[in-house]
Amino acid sequence: MPADSSLSAEVTWGDGLQFVARGDTPCAAFVLDGSPQHGGRNSGVRPMEALLISLASCTGMDMVSILRKRRQRVTGFRVRARGIQAKEHPRRFVHIELEYLVRGRGISEQAVARSIELSQTRYRGVTVSLSAEVTSSYVIELEDATE
Repeated sequence: MPADSSLSAEVTWGDGLQFVARGDTPCAAFVLDGSPQHGGRNSGVRPMEALLISLASCTGMDMVSILRKRRQRVTGFRVRARGIQAKEHPRRFVHIELEYLVRGRGISEQAVARSIELSQTRYRGVTVSLSAEVTSSYVIELEDATE
């Protein structure tokens, strides 16, 4: 069995509720922000939207890769993700619906169905991570009162 691998991410606070997010990929950075009613300015995606985006892109990458291996001539591909959140805190997703839109020539319905099945049962990295154990630690950087 291969050794576990690690990824890292960092978010840096800007102003209000805005954060700039960066991962291990040097060119990847994006802005997250809250809604105005919670102190944000709508200048970026919200964290729960980012979670849906991560899930949709992960399963999309699986699907395109699997369909290519099955020699399907995919010319366009989209995933629409819709999440229903709990009414009370924690406002976790209680249901997520994924809709796959596959365009191409001679696309086999069976190949698409099998690709969805494999993405949801074998490769589902983001899906199973939604219930991952999360631990935390902290560091406090004190500023000098004269600054």
